Amino acid sequence: RGREANDVNKPKGKTSAYAFFVQTCREEHRKKNPEQSVNFAEFSKKCSERWKALSPSDKKCFEDMAKADKVRYNREMRDYVPPKGFGKRGRKRKDPNAPKRPPSAFFVFCSEYRPSVKQQFPGLSIGDCAKKLGEMWSKLSQSEKQPYEEKAQKLREKYDRDMVAYRGGGTYARNPGSSAQGGEEEEDDDGEDEDEEEDDDE
Repeated sequence: RGREANDVNKPKGKTSAYAFFVQTCREEHRKKNPEQSVNFAEFSKKCSERWKALSPSDKKCFEDMAKADKVRYNREMRDYVPPKGFGKRGRKRKDPNAPKRPPSAFFVFCSEYRPSVKQQFPGLSIGDCAKKLGEMWSKLSQSEKQPYEEKAQKLREKYDRDMVAYRGGGTYARNPGSSAQGGEEEEDDDGEDEDEEEDDDE
């Protein structure tokens, strides 16, 4: 549906603080109820209520994540040159059959450490859990972050290969079985969905 006109090299859009929060809620729901489908209208309403109930300090970690993502987006957009006939803001509606976007190094780290943080601090709220993970990530040295950067890069390369196959009408592994990679790819995509919805409303 016009997807072929999209630009695979365009930087991923900014993710808002609320979108990061919804993404965390979705992942929490998936882990607690892996077999249960989500009623998105009801889920969105609950997320909105939970977001409004968060204290400013709980929201701050998500706002910090959004600020960091905005810096990343602005940096990448400075170097981005859209192809002829395709504006910088030109975005197509997402095709549900398209490959899922890969996670950032930070999200690879979160997917690995979130269960242990929740086990260590069972009463931690979603906001505090995200804050704790953000603090853990910020304390890592560049060499300690390197494995997550490399894993994110490999997922990015796989995504690029899948997009080439997708754009060319070929086949690719949409759901790579029970491997952890599949879950990580879904993780980042959730925030992007929220971001696209926000962009569409502008």
